[in-house]
Amino acid sequence: MRRRDLLKFIASPILAASPVKITGLDTHRCRMDGREYLFVEVKTDAGIIGLGEASLPARIQITEEAVRWLEPRLKGLDPAGIEAHWNRLYYQENRWRDGSVLMTALSAIDIALWDIEGKRLGVPVWRLLGGNNQKPMRVYWSHWSANLSPRTPETIAELARKTVAEGWTTVKWVIPRADSEQARLRQVVSEIEAIRKAVSMSLDICLEMYETYSMRSALDLARAVAPLKVMFLEEPVWRESNLALGQIAAQSPVPLAGGEGLLNRWQFRDLLEARGAMIVQPDVIHCGGITEIRKIAALAEVYGAEVAPHMWYGPIGHMASMQSMAGVRSYLMSEWDGNNMRRLHELTGGTLPLVEKGHVTLPDRPGLGLTMDFSDWKRRFPYN
Repeated sequence: MRRRDLLKFIASPILAASPVKITGLDTHRCRMDGREYLFVEVKTDAGIIGLGEASLPARIQITEEAVRWLEPRLKGLDPAGIEAHWNRLYYQENRWRDGSVLMTALSAIDIALWDIEGKRLGVPVWRLLGGNNQKPMRVYWSHWSANLSPRTPETIAELARKTVAEGWTTVKWVIPRADSEQARLRQVVSEIEAIRKAVSMSLDICLEMYETYSMRSALDLARAVAPLKVMFLEEPVWRESNLALGQIAAQSPVPLAGGEGLLNRWQFRDLLEARGAMIVQPDVIHCGGITEIRKIAALAEVYGAEVAPHMWYGPIGHMASMQSMAGVRSYLMSEWDGNNMRRLHELTGGTLPLVEKGHVTLPDRPGLGLTMDFSDWKRRFPYN
């Protein structure tokens, strides 16, 4: 390359972006099918807007106030240097820094700053993180059978056949309650047996236990479903119970997964030290954003655990979660809202990817690669 061309390349907008300043924040509340969403925009004087999400069930209003508390601590600053922003907002602004509300607010800002940085440099977030989009990333259909009615082994078998025909490879559902412990156990076993009979091993099956078991009953279930090749059992007991989770994991023939309610790398360290999960499930919206979830993933790799991020929110959360895992060696798969997939795709003007053959391909567009029309969201799904 000639010297003149080299200098022109070095001075290109992609490599030498002009400094910008944060001018303020906007928040947008929505409610869709009873689920609450809180979206965040971080605005700049260059016209670049970063998208974040602070959806926290039943705590939207107080989380919005926490986001607003951060606004004067960001205005006038360059959004670049995301790690420095994270450290300042977490460690220096206030010593009372923990809790789901504060961490969700911080996560939303962190995600938006990554979106800004990608847009400013003209590259996707996944490229900033050292990943690539050459290999589609595996996802699983969460809350898979939530809309099934009536719920019988026959109807769940038919749903399984349809799901495999659509290209999905993995599903997860919340184990329904029942009148008794044994009735619940029989129902779970009969449903999985029906799926195996219908589609054999074409579907990996994961079970969300929803913190509704005791140590004893969790082990009963694990031993009953192990011959049916269940991929993992999620949060059998209270997620704070690291010692109990470790004891269950040590005796269970099925791997345990958990961590969606943990808020930082220190809490994940405690879970991993207790050997309470072979698969960790950090949520990018609650655990500190893209910056922190990457540290959690690196920590999990040290302990030999895989990462399957939790995600049950809006399109910004979905895309931030996927892009944060680009290049993560311990990545297993991500949770995906299969029931709302096409609606979220349409609501983002087609920019939230559709799942194909159980995988998602990351977009090449700058930042998170999403388009969000918040006026349309609030018109169609008002918060009231």
